Amino acid sequence: MTETMTLQTISLRPQPVGIFPLPASFLLLPHSDAPEADAALASLLRGDAKNAKEGPWRFYSLALDGRNDEALAAIHGNGVLDAWNRFALAPDADAVAGAYKALQSSLPAEMLPLLEAAAFAFGLNEEKPDPGDLDGELRALVLLTTASWHLEREETNEALVLLDEALKSAREKSPLLAAQILHQIAAAERTSSPAKAILHYKEAIRLADSSALVGLRAELWLNLGTVLQESARGSRPALIEASRSYQEAIRCGLSLENLPELYAFTQMNLALTYLAIPAQEVSDQLRMGIAVQGLREALKVFTKETHPEMWSSAQLNLANALVYLPSSHPQENLEQAVELYEELMEIRSQARDPLGYARLLASQANALAHLGIFQPALEKLNEAHKLFHWHGEPEMAASVLELTAEINSRIGNRVEEGVS
Repeated sequence: MTETMTLQTISLRPQPVGIFPLPASFLLLPHSDAPEADAALASLLRGDAKNAKEGPWRFYSLALDGRNDEALAAIHGNGVLDAWNRFALAPDADAVAGAYKALQSSLPAEMLPLLEAAAFAFGLNEEKPDPGDLDGELRALVLLTTASWHLEREETNEALVLLDEALKSAREKSPLLAAQILHQIAAAERTSSPAKAILHYKEAIRLADSSALVGLRAELWLNLGTVLQESARGSRPALIEASRSYQEAIRCGLSLENLPELYAFTQMNLALTYLAIPAQEVSDQLRMGIAVQGLREALKVFTKETHPEMWSSAQLNLANALVYLPSSHPQENLEQAVELYEELMEIRSQARDPLGYARLLASQANALAHLGIFQPALEKLNEAHKLFHWHGEPEMAASVLELTAEINSRIGNRVEEGVS
């Protein structure tokens, strides 16, 4: 029996709209009496499509796998929602545009805000959609579509007004969608209101706690840790809280095999947090060792060829950490640090980044001095001093002179000891 053209055609509520990326964000589930339908809907609202792989909503699972042609073929009905889902899944722009025009004249007025929101998201319509009389997660989807458009244009205030309204609409009906909205609100407020951002991230984490979306939960913990780290200003409790957030992100299920880039970035942030915690306890030395291990983990993902900027950052921080790492084999660590600095200087051009190159020279000279290799250290410090002086960094130039004087003093002491 063909569905009648009324808003009651969306009789199944709440819908998992907005939870997954396009095109699934706009797919609508028709009502089903199949025995597995309740479990499938509950799973989708948690961000998990495993219970929808077979049965009445198989098209949804196929769409989540990026198999749009197969998803289209799995829609057999001729009702309103079947037409809608074909529109959302149309494989090319011409097909989407044709379906849009057809639905404009056939959908009930109550569904037109959803149609205009989808058309706006697909680039078929430049007029921002109005949610009209929609409620719950459907209203939130329309508001979120316009808010995302404002965020792309860095119109933060306009976006936040819409996101706040979307959050109110989604919170009760679709907690996971509400968590994703809070994620966007927190990201928009990180710079201007870090304290508010922290609260929003924590609430989003609570709402997404039972979600199957490992990436979302990990990103929420990661971003919470980042805001805590950025606003810590050397505070030991804040840095420790940030480190715990990074640990929770990894516990969500990140690994070298699962979301490796997110895993590597989290490991690097955790390492930098550990290195920034003011040393007061014996356990702080253990943290330095864990930080070094975390940077090594990050470098298994961030390579010079695939992620040059992240590789450079992880490599530099690893070298810096090795110089001061408490260890039973300090010479081995120092020698590795010297090698790591050398690798960095091979790609950090003196011509393009003279100050960065000078900092590498000074750091490598420091490691060489710790090894007692004084003459090469002095040569590198002399070159670094010139670069700092020529490029207007008097404080850095002065610090290089201090290290130079310290090395010369040690050379003098060594000579005196040899004479005696």
